[in-house]
Amino acid sequence: MSEEKKKAEREEDAAVNEEIQDMGQVTLEENTVRHRIHLLTIIGEVEGHESAPGHSKTTKYEHVLPKLAMIEDDRNVDGLLILLNTVGGDVEAGLAIAEMIASLSIPTVSLVLGGGHSIGVPMAVSADYSFVVPSATMVIHPVRSNGMFIGVAQTYRNMEKIQDRITTFIAGHSNISQERLEELMLDTSQLVKDVGTMLEGEDAVREGLIDEVGGIREALSKLHQMIKENEQNPTISERKSS
Repeated sequence: MSEEKKKAEREEDAAVNEEIQDMGQVTLEENTVRHRIHLLTIIGEVEGHESAPGHSKTTKYEHVLPKLAMIEDDRNVDGLLILLNTVGGDVEAGLAIAEMIASLSIPTVSLVLGGGHSIGVPMAVSADYSFVVPSATMVIHPVRSNGMFIGVAQTYRNMEKIQDRITTFIAGHSNISQERLEELMLDTSQLVKDVGTMLEGEDAVREGLIDEVGGIREALSKLHQMIKENEQNPTISERKSS
């Protein structure tokens, strides 16, 4: 191997490592079927218009949204795998990410590891197919407000509309009804200091929130299957050959 080629490989490895370190993203392309899969991680707190404290582990939506646009525009990307371990965060930012994922033209699979709480739920169900590991938990609770809350009727109606947007999205991208979601949100029997429900992996599948219990092996296998089906569909595959 020439020195130039070795140097190019070292530079490529350094760029990949930097992307993983900075944004938890990498392209998986060493598989036997030669599918190019982009890996996106959503961890910690989903950060919105306001910055989280410096010691917090965050996912910044201003990083994720442009990346998703680039993925959609890149004809060489065959699929997207989303790994989630999040406590939730900014509602508007989380919904924006979820809507972007849901509108991608390539196959998408999500995998909930550890936690997929609060606004993490819409992001988990936004993929074409979703997995959750048995030990993961997903907390469903009413919309909360940070900072000053003006106690007038208009404010409460606004909160209801925000919550309705979330439950409508979740119900539209999973097999759970909006009515059942609201029941789980308002449950007072589970959380000591809060209203809502904590679902473990199998519970989330049983409720119809997540499609299947599984880990990284199952998630990647499903995504490869969906990519293959995508390639066999001339209409969908038109994007790749254009």
